[in-house]
Amino acid sequence: MTMITTTAALADACAHLAGFDAVTVDTEFLRETTFWPKLCVIQMASAEQVFVVDALAPALDLAPFFGLMRDESVVKVFHAARQDIEIVWHLGGFVPHPVFDTQVAAMVCG
Repeated sequence: MTMITTTAALADACAHLAGFDAVTVDTEFLRETTFWPKLCVIQMASAEQVFVVDALAPALDLAPFFGLMRDESVVKVFHAARQDIEIVWHLGGFVPHPVFDTQVAAMVCG
């Protein structure tokens, strides 16, 4: 596992992840005193490596993360994606694509 607290490290991690057909993504956030979630942690993984991003790190620019979320050649795998997608929409102004939601897949499988 690699902990990320700088924009340079985030850019390197996202460049690594962009080399895979699919990556897993999960976000952790606070929503106690606002209508919008406050992003705290991003967890991303390839088949080879896990990255944990401290989204509250000072001066961290999430542009590399948003670039990965926009990358059409990489499937973003979420579980119960609605709130993860909401936070990307709120902070980045777009919906990640393509997305695979394991919760929806489990429901379809019965």
